[in-house]
Amino acid sequence: MKNKLIILSLALSSLIIDSCNKGAVSSTEEKAEKIYQGKEMSSEFDTKIDSLVSLMTLEEKIGMLHGNSMFSSGGVKRLGIPELKMADGPLGVREEISRDNWSPAGWDNDFATYYPASGALAATWSTDMAYIFGNSVGQELRARDKDMLLSPAINIVRTPLGGRTYEYMTEDPFLNKKIAVPLVVGLQDNDVMACVKHFAANNQETNRDIYDVQMDERTLREIYLPGFEAAVKEAKAYGIMGAYNKFRGEYLCENDYMLNKVLRDEWGFKGVVVSDWAAVHSTVKSLKNGLDIEMGTPKPFNEFFLADKLIAAAKAGEISEAEIDKHVKRILHVLFQVKAMGGKDRVKGSIATEAHYQDAYKIASENIVLLKNDKNVLPLQLKEIKSIAVIGNNATKKNALAGFGAGVKTKREVTPLEGLQNRLPASIKINYAEGYLERYNLKEKGKLGDITMNGPVTVDQLDPAKLQEAIEAAKKSDIAIVFAGSNRDYETEASDRKNLKLPFGQEELINKVREANPNTIVVIIAGAPFDIEGIKNKTATLVWSWFNGSEGGNALADVLLGKVNPSGKLPWTMPKKIEDSPAHATNSFPGDKTVTYKEGILVGYRWFDTKKIEPIYPFGYGLSYTNFEFSDLKTDKSNYAGDDPVEVSFTIKNTGKFDGKEVAQLYVSNSDSKIERAAQELKGFKKVFVKKGNSEKVTIYLAVKELAYYNTAKKQWVVEPGDYAIKIGKSSRDIKMETSISIK
Repeated sequence: MKNKLIILSLALSSLIIDSCNKGAVSSTEEKAEKIYQGKEMSSEFDTKIDSLVSLMTLEEKIGMLHGNSMFSSGGVKRLGIPELKMADGPLGVREEISRDNWSPAGWDNDFATYYPASGALAATWSTDMAYIFGNSVGQELRARDKDMLLSPAINIVRTPLGGRTYEYMTEDPFLNKKIAVPLVVGLQDNDVMACVKHFAANNQETNRDIYDVQMDERTLREIYLPGFEAAVKEAKAYGIMGAYNKFRGEYLCENDYMLNKVLRDEWGFKGVVVSDWAAVHSTVKSLKNGLDIEMGTPKPFNEFFLADKLIAAAKAGEISEAEIDKHVKRILHVLFQVKAMGGKDRVKGSIATEAHYQDAYKIASENIVLLKNDKNVLPLQLKEIKSIAVIGNNATKKNALAGFGAGVKTKREVTPLEGLQNRLPASIKINYAEGYLERYNLKEKGKLGDITMNGPVTVDQLDPAKLQEAIEAAKKSDIAIVFAGSNRDYETEASDRKNLKLPFGQEELINKVREANPNTIVVIIAGAPFDIEGIKNKTATLVWSWFNGSEGGNALADVLLGKVNPSGKLPWTMPKKIEDSPAHATNSFPGDKTVTYKEGILVGYRWFDTKKIEPIYPFGYGLSYTNFEFSDLKTDKSNYAGDDPVEVSFTIKNTGKFDGKEVAQLYVSNSDSKIERAAQELKGFKKVFVKKGNSEKVTIYLAVKELAYYNTAKKQWVVEPGDYAIKIGKSSRDIKMETSISIK
């Protein structure tokens, strides 16, 4: 593993981020490509598998197609076939759950590392960090003797109100796939399976069990499928999870078009399709249309659709045993593939180690976004500071086990207050005040999964005593830091947020604290956009952090103190008002039983940039403590054919006083296109470290095929001939250089 990471750190981003052919890359980059080439499903076990299946009874075969506990599907002990053991894992490996209900098993050896949420990982804009994330979690999964991680979740962020925005990655399909691929490869390098979810068009929690998504084929192919396709074709993911909702009238766990025609026939997927929990609605149809394993919430496991009902259907001749054999063989293939069967030297793994905590730290230290630093208050100059007011419930809030959905039982979760205590010299006094109370109006709270207005309803009045404590702490301190934002009880699976407003009266608290002490820094901790325009306009210093893992508090403190120069970039657009976002501007969220994606391909920044709508902060935005200048943009030639790589080179110079990392972003546009296109689309990026006073030559390789659109009439990808603008910038709204190329 160490050799892989050495090569990755040297060469990965040139290859994986920029997508080019072998003829255009260095030998070092070719090595990186080999490392990141996902492992093909081997056929060497076919004879063994055929032999095993021939020895199995009908009941034993069907026992492998459904859950026999909360997080495992059945095996055949007499033939040496083990259960397929699963674990939730978007934030790290979930604690052990009882076999037949959701209560914790009560183990004392299932503590794990809490990793930054997927949205936080995407904010690193780093494929190196994505591989580290996957590889580290994969080691922990093996240490818990699991076979499959129910992660990553790579659904597009369609609405800022989505309850699982923190768990998903980004609003952009290109960034999505470039983070997802190394994560899956890193995970599966440890003899475990990724289960990439939720396939597909699963972009809201509201009515998630019943709503039917309607969208045109071009939108599906260009926006909602690229991450999944790359996970299958490039990372060779062993597992895919079917989603709860319907797509074009058919539930996604029994959707022939999506599971058979697209996933298997077009993409060549050879792994297993696992249902989301209790997302199955039929027996024969589910199996014939592509589902392999049914998982679910507590009811007797023999009552699942793919249990006793399937046995009865087979005996009645409604489904052939040959069809059942096909699914059993798929499961046996992945079990052999990860050495759960017949394998020697399977990875043993390790869990909750100092090395893994440091992996979490590395990711957290690269995802924190500096939004505003007008007076250069940051990094803090400690020689001038004797006392700091630390204000806000979020300074001490822990998120590892919060919310509805998968959390992590961990022995280490460093809060922001603890991080400052760990990093500040003893001579600086910390004056802490809770400031606001996290309170919910339980009378108004709807059922989980109900329509969006029944998401968490907060009590937004400040407690007078708590407010006064905060004001007094601010007055008697040289500087104040308010930790506001959200938490994983407010942003949660199974419900979408009501609005973009900061909860619990936080904006009033921030205003009062700033009046008491003008030297106030605001740190927002959240996984999804909020309306912070009022705070932005009145506050000189603004920082965005995340649900950031076991070492989140230490990483945040190191950024505030300047030990780490912030290099995070927003993975989504932060709108000024919810009506500016495309799903809301088109009145197509949350819908009722049908949700039509009226915005089409104009998702996220594509909508804002095309419609010229000003956001609070744009996609890809993030400042640094230093200054970077871009220059000398050129391409290796001016005219290209369809299979050519475009070599885009330029120089980044660090003209400031701090060493730091910058994310160069490559956007492409075609203003003369004969078809509808977004104003610009992200098609490349590279995170580059540049020492102060130095310059770095940067090369991004752009495959011409990335310029293609999906032609619905031809049912294929087409690169439109013509002139394309190649833009290099620091965000979608901060383009620094531009050139053009011609495609024959």
